[in-house]
Amino acid sequence: MSTENLPQSPEQPPRKPRVAVVFGGRSSEHGISMVTAGAVLRAIDRTKYDVLPIGITREGRWVLTADDPERMTITERRTPEVEELAESSEGGVILPVDPANREVVYSEPGSVPKALGEVDVVFPMLHGPYGEDGTLQGLLELSGVPYVGSGVLASAVGQDKEYMKRVFTSFGLPIGPYVVIRPREWEQDESAARKKIIDFAGEHGWPLFVKPARAGSSIGITKVEDLSGLDEAIAEAQHHDPKILVEALLRGREIECGVLEFEDGPRASVPAEIPPVQSHAYYDFEAKYIDSTPGIVPAPLTAEQTTEIRRLAVDAFEAASCEGLVRADFFLTEDGEFVINEINTMPGFTPISMYPKMWEATGVPYPELVDRLIQAALRRPTGLR
Repeated sequence: MSTENLPQSPEQPPRKPRVAVVFGGRSSEHGISMVTAGAVLRAIDRTKYDVLPIGITREGRWVLTADDPERMTITERRTPEVEELAESSEGGVILPVDPANREVVYSEPGSVPKALGEVDVVFPMLHGPYGEDGTLQGLLELSGVPYVGSGVLASAVGQDKEYMKRVFTSFGLPIGPYVVIRPREWEQDESAARKKIIDFAGEHGWPLFVKPARAGSSIGITKVEDLSGLDEAIAEAQHHDPKILVEALLRGREIECGVLEFEDGPRASVPAEIPPVQSHAYYDFEAKYIDSTPGIVPAPLTAEQTTEIRRLAVDAFEAASCEGLVRADFFLTEDGEFVINEINTMPGFTPISMYPKMWEATGVPYPELVDRLIQAALRRPTGLR
């Protein structure tokens, strides 16, 4: 029987890729993660992508949230909470653990689980432990779901400032003096651990910076001017991480540079300078997010210095096996040398964040930046690569 004259079913338009934007989390950077995600939600092209906002509460519950970036802002010096946007106080989102099935399920007590459809890529806007440190990346690898940003190893290296510095040293990148106090050292002999820091100060001088080894957003960091402030600074850092890092003061200018993965490999943005905030002793959380002054983009550097810092930023990206994006933070010392302080594998995307500002000045506006990150993730397979 001929089917030539039978009515033909209209072709269905191709399904738009679905992006799950995941934010919040269990770290002390919960609120900043939400502010970052709010900016990304505003920027994603809804004609090109379907978007599924998923929040993680401070207790670790995955929830559906309102797609309402206007409520994901710093208001009256206060950051938002996932619980405030959650669609239910009891329901939870369940990710697939079968690489052959990318369907996300929503479940509430006493109700039949509801399928939310497949997720094609995850945009993990999480900062700090339990999200930026390779833990979420490992879960997504097991699930076979592509995601924006670096893989397990690079995320873990980027979160742990000690091992980040060890990797940089092994690749010949310049770093500043530091010492690490591990939890076991402190538990077994506090006096010996404290003396280790005091001896470091004797060699490199005061002030020192005492910080959590595996935290970000300048949370838990104290600038210690002399011995009298050391114990309080140690306690503050250990409140966020049992492993602490102590760094010598590097006198100079703070310069940042963004790295973005293009089709032909990573490229560096124009650099930016972080000017001192006069009311703060250093670039702490309040200075960064509350009382911030605009960064200088591009940084006032010579052509040779600009070329050098862009090269070093890409070298750091490659040294840590990063993917997608990185913000590399440097000091330009009084001797005219660049010293790398750290990399951030999921830098802030808030309206005042330097990473998108640097790329905008380089010719990649915010919506295109977000799109490039999603497209890079969709091109990249999960698993060994």
